[in-house]
This record gives sequence, structure tokens and C-alpha cells, in this order.
Amino acid sequence: MWRQRKKIIEIAPDEIFLDSSNLPGFNSKQFEGRVAGPVGVRSIVSVGVVFTLIVCAFSFRAYSLGVTQGQTFANISENNTLDKNILFATRGVIYDRTGEELAWNIAQASTTKGNATTYALRRYTALPGLAHVLGFLQYPKADAKGEWWREEYSGVSGVELSYDEYLRGTNGHTMVEQDAHGVVERENIVAPPLSGKALTLSIDAELQSKLYTVLLAHANEMHFVGGAAVIMDVRTGEILALTSFPEYDNQAFTDGTSAGVSAANTSSRTPLLNRAVSGLYTPGSIVKPIFAAAALNEKIISPDKQILSTGALTLPNPYDPAHPSIFRDWTVHGWIDMRTAIAVSSDEYFYTIGGGFQGQRGLGIAKLDDYARRFGLAATTGVDLRGEKSGVIPTPAWKVEVFGENDPWRVGDTYHTAIGQYGFQITPVQAVRFVAAIANGGKLMVPQLVASSTPQFTEVGVPDEYLQIAREGMRLAVTSDRKDATVKALNIGGIKIAAKTGTAQLGSHNEWMNSWSIGFWPADNPHYAYAVVLEHAPAGTASGAAPGLVPFFQWIIAQRPQYLQ
Repeated sequence: MWRQRKKIIEIAPDEIFLDSSNLPGFNSKQFEGRVAGPVGVRSIVSVGVVFTLIVCAFSFRAYSLGVTQGQTFANISENNTLDKNILFATRGVIYDRTGEELAWNIAQASTTKGNATTYALRRYTALPGLAHVLGFLQYPKADAKGEWWREEYSGVSGVELSYDEYLRGTNGHTMVEQDAHGVVERENIVAPPLSGKALTLSIDAELQSKLYTVLLAHANEMHFVGGAAVIMDVRTGEILALTSFPEYDNQAFTDGTSAGVSAANTSSRTPLLNRAVSGLYTPGSIVKPIFAAAALNEKIISPDKQILSTGALTLPNPYDPAHPSIFRDWTVHGWIDMRTAIAVSSDEYFYTIGGGFQGQRGLGIAKLDDYARRFGLAATTGVDLRGEKSGVIPTPAWKVEVFGENDPWRVGDTYHTAIGQYGFQITPVQAVRFVAAIANGGKLMVPQLVASSTPQFTEVGVPDEYLQIAREGMRLAVTSDRKDATVKALNIGGIKIAAKTGTAQLGSHNEWMNSWSIGFWPADNPHYAYAVVLEHAPAGTASGAAPGLVPFFQWIIAQRPQYLQ
């Protein structure tokens, strides 16, 4: 018989009579002190119903897309295409030093694979005489299927090649979606193109074009095959003009015009050759001022000592006394000092100080080689054009290499080297560089084709007092009253020019000639140097490079007075 027991819980008095001052500090507004009850069944059911409805909706949509309309969307997926479309960068514009546009762009639309792609056509100035400096380029190319296999503008020659990375910029691209009919559905730019940088050259385009047209006309009249001309600022090395003639049509080469390309490739006058930097020519007498300064620096002669020019220098031939070696001058000059020897271009004088004769000691071939190299010959100049040639200075080592060991170096070889003959070869840009070094007191400048470039130079190691003698001789060549002074044609009112000519014989019987003219102005405070060569005319042609320059300098006086000082 079990008695049911009940548990009795007693309540303490302090729990019944809780003093209100001892109430806990709950914030009732924040639901503090409340007892959380269980979630109601109704709430749980409501959430479940909503979730079920969402799942049903997604399931229905998935069934509709994948089953009901699955084939339709599969066809769309198969027929739509997503392609990368190139956004071609705009190539940088090329300006001359005055701000005139020399190369610019004209936009043109091209369709590849159904996409409209805009790219620019390159256009060049119509001024003649600038083709070799500017050069040409190749356009981007697409194959028959519309796939771009060349996506860049590629410079091929001139500054278009030398500054290709600077001018070209960076292409961008878009992603294009098309339907089965080729209709563009969507197009999004993924990467915008970055335009190339503008390039300002140091050349004066109108000045260069005038130099080209004047010399080309003279060359054609005198039956020269071609030629080149360069003008340099002797203080900075900036090139104001660099032209080669005849020239080719660089617009035709850029556009791929077959007639223009064929004409240049088949011409016997080689218009594609940039003679200013890649043409090698025997300098003749234009190197005489270098060797005059060298002889003074080596203390082998004073500028006032006179040497007799009788029309020929004769050396005895120990192997055949009846046939002495004769080294002729171009005329009889009489007693002449160094300044006069430069002015009249006496070969006898420079034979003597070059290789020695009788009591006069000569420089010798080693010193001739040394000083020619000091003035930048037989080395590239650093001009910003591809294809530059270095040239040749004749030396005993060179002779062995060319003619073999059975033909030793002779004093006559030294004589011929001293007047710029024999195997001597230089470029017009080397010529203008050494003339600038004579004019500016001995700084051998690096030619600059970009305006405002920092001047770069090396010292030739010849005191200016000796270079001054060479400058005075070159000025005397223009101003002297002597009938044998060589550059009287450039004694032009309004401009003070100091100059030197050179003539080199060509052919097995000396039946052809090249004609040089180098110089600087103003003669008493040189700012600009020039070098011109006219190539391959019949021997004895009366009017060479110097007379051909007269109309150009007259144009400078009338149209470019800023270049007179």
C-alpha cells in the first residue's frame, strides 16, 4: 500500500516580499529580463511554405529552359559567336621644327568577319625631299577569313622605323557577340587603345625641300646621277635638313601602289638608297682642313710657312730611275702658306705635310688615320636612321686586307690619303659632322633628328687656335681674289660662308667624277654647317656642288633670315 507522496516546495519570505529597491536594472525597451519562449508552430509552417514555393518556381524555370525550350537555346548557343575585335591605336603625328605636319592619319572603316573595324591610313606631306627622312610603314593585315595576322602598324624605314615604338601606341580590343545572321548582339570594350606619341623633328621641312629641289635640278642639268645634302646646327647637333636625291614615293610604298613601288625598284638611279647616311663616297679635298689642323697640332709646320707648288711633286723611283713617281697638283700655285693651300686646294702642299717631302716632315699614315678618326670618319655618327655606313680610311692594314701582302704600303699611298683619295670613303652625314667640329671649336656632335634633344659630343683634341687657321683658309676659299681660289661661287652678298670643295675621280680611266662642297656660316660666328655631294657625272663637268648651292643660299637670304645669324 503505497502512499502517494507530493513534493512540497517552500517559498522563502524574502522571495515573496521582494523589496522594490532590489529589482534588477533590466532595460525593458531592449527586451532585457524577458524569458524567450519557443517558436510557434505557425511560424515554422509559414517559412516552410515560402521556401517550398521558391523551390518550385526555380524548378519550373529550370524545366522550362532545359526541357521545354532547351532545343531553342541550344541552337542560339551554337549559332551565336563571341569574337575579339581589335581597336587600332592611332599612330603619332610627325611634325617638323616649325609645327608643320609631315605624317598624319586619316580614319577608314574596314570590315573583317562582319565586324566594322576602324583603322587609320597614313598620309605624308607632298613637299619633295623628305621621303628618306620620314620613311614609310606597313599597315595591319587580315587574311581572307578576316583574321588579323599583322595587328600593328610597322615602320619600315626612316623615322617611321627608328621611332616605331614611340609612334605606334598600344592596340585595344572589344568582345563582340553576333547571332547566326551576323547581327551584333552585344559589344563591350575590354581594353581601350592608347594612341602613339607625337614626334617633332629638328628639320625645317620647307628648308629641306628647297635644298632638295635646287640640287636635284642642278644635278639633272649637269648629268649627275644623284646626290645628298645635310645641314647641321654646329652648337646642338640638330639636323635642319637631310635629303637624298633622287627620292622614292614613300606614300606609294605605304599604300602598296604597284606603279610607284616598281618605278623605284627598277630605276638605275637607285632612289631607294638614302645617300646621306648610306652612300659612301671618296671625299677628295674636303678632308684637307682636318689634316691642316692635325699638322699644326703635331707641330710639324707653322701656318705661315710657305711651300712651293710647281704643279707636281716628283719622287725618284729606285726600281726604275727613268720613270720617277709623279704626284700632280691640279694647277701651279707657287709659294703658298697653310691658309692659302686650303683656299686653293693645293695637292702638293698636302702631299708634303701628309707624307713628307725633302726637308719637310709629314704626318705619316698613322697620324692621318688617327686624326681622321678623331673627326668621326670610319665610324657611324649615331644619327637616328637605320642603315648608316661607317666608311673607310686607307691604312697599311686595310691595304693588306684588300690587295694582299705582296703590295706593301708606299709613301705615294700616304700622299693620296692626305688629299682624300685612294680607298678613302665617307658619308655626307660624316662630312657635315666633321665640318661642324671645325666650326664649333672641336666638338664632334652626335647628329640629332628630334627637336630639343640634349646635345651630345666628344672632343676632337685639337686646340681651337689651330681650327681657327682651318676656318680662315675655308673663308679665304670664298673671298680670295686669286684665280685659283676654289669656292668663289659662294661669295654671296648677305651671307658669310666659309667653304671647301672636293673632286674625286672615278672609273678605270678617271672618266667620271663626284663633286663635294662643305662649309659653315656665318663665317665669323659659325652656327650652321653643310655638306653636299653630287654623284657620278662625266669627268670635267664644269659646274659642281658649290655653284649648285647658290640659288639655295639666295633663298635663305630672302625667305629664312633667322638662319643668317
